[in-house]
Amino acid sequence: MLPDKDHLTLCFAHAAYRLADRFALRDTGIRHFEVRTYDDLQARLAEADVLVVSGLWKNDLLNHAPNLRFIQSISAGTDQFSRPLFKERGVRLASASGVNARAVAEHAVALMLALSRRLLEARDNQHKHHWRGMIGDLSRREDELGGKTVLVVGMGKIGHHFSTLSRAFGMKVIGIRRHPEQGTNGADTIHAIGELLALLPQADYVVLTCALTPETESLIDQAAFTAMAPHARLINVARGRVVDEAALIKAIQDGRIDSAGLDVCVEEPLPASSALWDLPNVLITPHSAGETRRYEDNVIDLLMGNLEQLWAGGDDQADPAALSNQIV
Repeated sequence: MLPDKDHLTLCFAHAAYRLADRFALRDTGIRHFEVRTYDDLQARLAEADVLVVSGLWKNDLLNHAPNLRFIQSISAGTDQFSRPLFKERGVRLASASGVNARAVAEHAVALMLALSRRLLEARDNQHKHHWRGMIGDLSRREDELGGKTVLVVGMGKIGHHFSTLSRAFGMKVIGIRRHPEQGTNGADTIHAIGELLALLPQADYVVLTCALTPETESLIDQAAFTAMAPHARLINVARGRVVDEAALIKAIQDGRIDSAGLDVCVEEPLPASSALWDLPNVLITPHSAGETRRYEDNVIDLLMGNLEQLWAGGDDQADPAALSNQIV
């Protein structure tokens, strides 16, 4: 059973996030400490009943965690955690899915606006101290979002928030999701993933907010770029491997599509040798869409809700309560 609030010890483990600082401001009275390296986590994990962690986790740490009862992942991804091993050891696990959904959706809108308003060019001109004159060529002017069509691939929490924001700009939203029978979730129309190639020619913007699965890996490939309109813009806030990166580079270089805004790449950090760095109509952000000033607090909100569930008797192996974003 999970110790009560007066006897519980929390460990926050992350190389950069300020989880302990934010948690301390809540004045919960719960004993806690923070580590920032794998070695320190291994050395102190025996003290913890509950661990809040993501990238520092390795499954052999369970051998150093005799008191561990619950892990709250800091990230939505939980592939690093062995589900069978957790079940065997009686350790509960929950992901942080959805805690940054609004932030990632806003970032996708920011990328879309940056491309449409030609902010990349404006920043380059600023560095050169160049005041651009008026433009007669319509294709080189800034654009407006209103009246445009955006194809959103992935209609989960991020896709839902993004669709709501896009519709506020007066855009038409076409959604694609694994199970279209579950509803539009904010889109004007909803479709199955098998309809992608048929829908792509309609899109002024293609926005990727989907999970990386065998079905979505390299989903946006050469055939997809061929189907897209030449004026279309690609926004990827999903995972880098949803896009065939070589096909994207060629599509940009050949003028097959207008531009791209990328928060994710196949290899991260993006290698210095990548051609993406030097393409003038590609905007790259370093997988920072969800990393806002609110992120730690959002994770802690989720953590506290799950602790309340466990204190209410939810970690009873005979009758475990459902946790938010429960994995094990």
